[in-house]
Amino acid sequence: MKKITLFVVFIGALLGSLGWLSACSSQERAAKAEEYYSLGMAYFELNRYEEAERWLNLAKSVDKTRAASEYNLGRIAYETGRFEEALGLFEGILRKDPDNLMALKAAAYCRIRLGGFEEAEALYARVLALVPEAVDNGYNYALVLYALERPEEAEAVLNKYPFALEENKDMQLLYARSQRAQHKPEAVDSYQRRLAGESNPQVQYEFAEVLEENTLYARALETYRSLLTAIPADQGEDAPGPRSAQVRFRIARLIFIADPGNSEALTELRTALEAGYTGEEGKGDDVESLLEDERISAADKEGIRGLIKELESAAGEAAEEGGSGADNARE
Repeated sequence: MKKITLFVVFIGALLGSLGWLSACSSQERAAKAEEYYSLGMAYFELNRYEEAERWLNLAKSVDKTRAASEYNLGRIAYETGRFEEALGLFEGILRKDPDNLMALKAAAYCRIRLGGFEEAEALYARVLALVPEAVDNGYNYALVLYALERPEEAEAVLNKYPFALEENKDMQLLYARSQRAQHKPEAVDSYQRRLAGESNPQVQYEFAEVLEENTLYARALETYRSLLTAIPADQGEDAPGPRSAQVRFRIARLIFIADPGNSEALTELRTALEAGYTGEEGKGDDVESLLEDERISAADKEGIRGLIKELESAAGEAAEEGGSGADNARE
């Protein structure tokens, strides 16, 4: 309450001192513009963006506060989802001041939100040319390079910040993903470093995938199994991270490949399918992919076909019983 009262007093004091700019000398106009700017930023800090924009637009009419006002108007546009407008304001600043670091970074953020990764990459290259030692900028630059499917360059950028890589979890994950995208076996160690002292289901799932990709089947199987205990039992549909059925399918596939004839594979596959697992889009992780996998034995494929037939038959019977029940209810 005290904070709100002080703010109201501050607003009142400013409003009482404001006059029309046209009636002021240039010195007075500059002073008034500073007051407009202070008022706009006070509203900005309270997330009252409409009022903030009104006063900042007045403040930008004077050279002394123009750049700062335009920058903060851009921030408001960005925060309210008007990314094109925000980009226009930041680029307007850069036309007058090409090395304005804050405007360069803000314009890059806008480009990312608008899907312009090539343009964002060029902006971050300019940022790093000005402040090559800035870790956050280096990370963002590497992130854009990774999004552009240039993982080798992303890894090279991250390698410039060895001390940050020892501590920053986000950088460690991006580093591991960049190595994985290049099919580097070093990704195994990088993922393991990222997971040190922390249980993150999504990262753990990726780690298991990397182990599997590098034919470290026993470790991959162990990681998938431990992941099942880390996934919340009440995981919602929109919750991030892998699903239990998804992990069980991976376990089944891995056993089919690494331990032919092991009945546990069919048990895990049954559990996954009965839970509604149909496959990960774009990854070929479905039952049909198992039947096409040359690493899986003919005998195991026959067992998979038998399971599919059994589940389809059970589903058909359930549908018929449901239909009969509905007919009886109508009668």
